[in-house]
Amino acid sequence: MDITSSAFKDGAMIPEKYTCDGPNISPPLKWSNAPEETKTFAIICEDPDAPSGIWVHWILFNLPESVKELGENLPAIGKLPVGAKQGKNDFGKIGYRGPCPPRGIHRYFFQVYALTKELDLEPGISKSELIRAMEGNILSEGQMMGKYQR
Repeated sequence: MDITSSAFKDGAMIPEKYTCDGPNISPPLKWSNAPEETKTFAIICEDPDAPSGIWVHWILFNLPESVKELGENLPAIGKLPVGAKQGKNDFGKIGYRGPCPPRGIHRYFFQVYALTKELDLEPGISKSELIRAMEGNILSEGQMMGKYQR
């Protein structure tokens, strides 16, 4: 699958607007080339360069297959109007929390997964719970990466 954002190019710097140094809103994302059998999508955004290891910034799942893009600034609520749900990030909050690295340039991977079914999970789940539920149900995946430095 191909993942893009109108806010930044793959491998480029993420604008401050989408970080803790700005309003900290979720960036717009768009994806294409998902398999026809796709029932739902899931999104994970994480920073592998965090001092404590991989740091999760966003978990979103059960996006209907008809949704192929997200506008910026999704509300930080468990259930979204389109039926999707959001998990808990490593800041302990539901929804998106943007880049906020302590030092150096960090990479932020936005991963989109095409799934065979809707996942029977509640809002506020962790990344590990989502990964377990997706096992055997991933049809395709794609990612884009942005960078940020404070």
